Amino acid sequence: MRTPDFSNVQSGSSSTAPSESSSTNGSRSYVVVKGDSLSAIAKREYGDAKEWRRIYDANRDIIKDPDLIYPGQTLRLP
Repeated sequence: MRTPDFSNVQSGSSSTAPSESSSTNGSRSYVVVKGDSLSAIAKREYGDAKEWRRIYDANRDIIKDPDLIYPGQTLRLP
């Protein structure tokens, strides 16, 4: 029996959220999942839930109320 070779496997994020992608301007994108809030995303991404306004300000064109974000929305993370 051969032993599987995992030497080329790279570790990933511990987040259960969908992966983020980089854009050319240095910001990333994030797809909202059920249960997310701006403060929860800010805590995970910046280490401080109070930084939620950074995300809101970068996405004012698609977020009308910072208390209402929806699964499937793609947000810019500055």
